[in-house]
Amino acid sequence: MNAKPPKQLPPMDLTWVRWLLDSYAGWLKRELIDRAGTIEEQSERLYVAPFVVASHTNPSTGSGQGAEDPILNYGNRQALALWEGTWEEFTGIPSRLTAEPVNQPERARMLEQVATRGFITDYQGIRISRTGRRFLVQQATVWNILDDHGAVQGQAATFSHWRPLAEE
Repeated sequence: MNAKPPKQLPPMDLTWVRWLLDSYAGWLKRELIDRAGTIEEQSERLYVAPFVVASHTNPSTGSGQGAEDPILNYGNRQALALWEGTWEEFTGIPSRLTAEPVNQPERARMLEQVATRGFITDYQGIRISRTGRRFLVQQATVWNILDDHGAVQGQAATFSHWRPLAEE
């Protein structure tokens, strides 16, 4: 995971990055990154952060085409390395493809908690990379991303702890 910062950042939606950062601060009452400087500087700081940050849009807002699944629209450098893909390979796919089939009652409970509280902390779950490598995410925070009018536009997750799982 020691990839060098790109010479040019991927084509990020700076409004989305601002909503992501503002929403994290609003829900958790602390900043995800240092917010000094312009949104462009904050966006670069988020992209090169040493922890994973990923997000997806709501189905109704994702592609403008009424997509049925939440669509991944952001992954920082650490997320791309963990999922073993490029920006283009990571963004634009249904977020469900980053996880193996999960226990439905547990998933429903987690989603209900996010919907009710706006965020959850200390989430744990098994994920799978683009190449099929399984890993356990630990101590993740998941939160709703709100737009400037307070409407939920998607969800994001961040975590610093994960471990590879043995191949079955």
